[in-house]
Amino acid sequence: MPNEFCQTLLAAPNLRIERIVSRGHFTETDAWYDQAWDEWVMVLQGAARLSFKTAPALEMSSGDYVMIPAHCQHRVDWTSPDQDTVWLAIHIGAAAANEA
Repeated sequence: MPNEFCQTLLAAPNLRIERIVSRGHFTETDAWYDQAWDEWVMVLQGAARLSFKTAPALEMSSGDYVMIPAHCQHRVDWTSPDQDTVWLAIHIGAAAANEA
């Protein structure tokens, strides 16, 4: 799978829910997400590691979730190369709905 698969399941004012499938995907070195909206993300299947610019890294596996506040710089360091990592991402805020 050369690219992550992203599917918007629901888009509404101030809300976007996505299903993301990763297999060995990660954020480019020295790149950080800095979103203008809150994001709640859960790993439904697989494993991943998230890093935060101002907090310790977080190892995630099936059932783990985290709330990422707006402008909290973060990145995906690693996703399992041997199986799909399936994420449920809920983006909250007007800017999130406009990104769909």
